[in-house]
Amino acid sequence: MVEVFAVASGKGGTGKTTSTLALGMALATDYDVTVVDADTGMANLLFHADLADVETTLHDVLAGSAPVASAVYDRFGMQVVPCGTSLAGFRDADPARLREVVATLAADTDVILLDSAAALGSRAAVLPIVLADRVVVVLQPTIPSLSDGLKVQEYASTYETDVAGIVFNRVRDDEAIAAIAEKASRYFDGPTLATVPESDAARAARRAGEPLLAHAPDSPAADAFREAAGAIDVGAGDSDAVADRFRSAVVPEEP
Repeated sequence: MVEVFAVASGKGGTGKTTSTLALGMALATDYDVTVVDADTGMANLLFHADLADVETTLHDVLAGSAPVASAVYDRFGMQVVPCGTSLAGFRDADPARLREVVATLAADTDVILLDSAAALGSRAAVLPIVLADRVVVVLQPTIPSLSDGLKVQEYASTYETDVAGIVFNRVRDDEAIAAIAEKASRYFDGPTLATVPESDAARAARRAGEPLLAHAPDSPAADAFREAAGAIDVGAGDSDAVADRFRSAVVPEEP
């Protein structure tokens, strides 16, 4: 079985990478989870997962200079595929090769989480949404963030990718989230999975180079991410069929 989720937001600053790793750790209590930093232009997941010093990353795989297995690392109960941060690595990477990467990983995991680019301005940014079975949209409780998230849903719908749900992250004002959540329920196809409070623990985890659930497992924010993961009903896709679908996926044109 395997299901692939893109974690996307439409714009930076929502805590998307923090959310991806938190959902991954929470899901890993019941599933084999692989997290891929698919933001090939502005990668930072490696700094959140104690992988800043690794030699081989997704950039090397997408450039055709390393096999997929060499860029997979066991961290925090998950398999993690970090992406490099150099401009040269980004230049040499072929985003279309992400199809083969995901197809290869699908043979040996239950859940793949693709940490997607913040903005949807290139083929590389949109491709994770094209490849995914479903997308988790990470929002802040503001109208502009809601608007950005709806653009993610629009792209997802174009490529027949369903919306698994919404995570409201970095929430400070309970009254504000109530109004925004009501609007989200009208416009988004998926449910609200959880509301995650703004957290000093999340900032401390980033500074420590650890996922939130490893650094502060008893924090309210960690509990909220576990709630979100528990609300996701993971599908049992056939690994071979899923891999074939990835390999034959049409690489989108520039948005």
